[in-house]
Amino acid sequence: MNHDARGTADLPHGSPATAEDEAEAARQLGREARGMIGVAWRCPCGRPGVVLSAPRLADGTPFPTTYYLTCPRAVAACSRLEAHGVMAEMSARLAADQALARDYAAAHAAYLADRARLGEVAEIAGVSAGGMPERVKCLHALVGHALAVGPGVNPLGDEAVALIGRFWEPDCGDDTPTRHRRRRRAPEGRTE
Repeated sequence: MNHDARGTADLPHGSPATAEDEAEAARQLGREARGMIGVAWRCPCGRPGVVLSAPRLADGTPFPTTYYLTCPRAVAACSRLEAHGVMAEMSARLAADQALARDYAAAHAAYLADRARLGEVAEIAGVSAGGMPERVKCLHALVGHALAVGPGVNPLGDEAVALIGRFWEPDCGDDTPTRHRRRRRAPEGRTE
């Protein structure tokens, strides 16, 4: 398992990762989930959807993304929102709305406090994820944070979760890895 030196006794959200969780996250991502120490949010089907990552990887590399979105459906939904300009619209509102900026800064502080429970890493001090607190840079990070901590902490993460909706429906418990891969075109234009 990918546990850091502090172990998992003080996880801010979720539960320690099991070998099954690590295998499922690797299947979802198509590679090992770096620094995975826990599952911060589970899909209703029971699979990990957001993993909790150590702030420093085993090789010593700082890793600021504490809450890493792994659910393929949620990842795809965030990518669609990003492609449709949702990040730019959110960033514009953030610049114009002082109350939203204040709440987003509080989400940034909450993210940093959660990571600090896992260990301090000087190289990433003050750096959270997703562009917080000044802009919106990655909806995947904001959705991961919002799902992990629940509603009311990250206003733009909550908004993105609402926009992607119930991505786990229909039941994703029967999804196989091939359902999330890009289809390639056969020479005659048919999808394989």
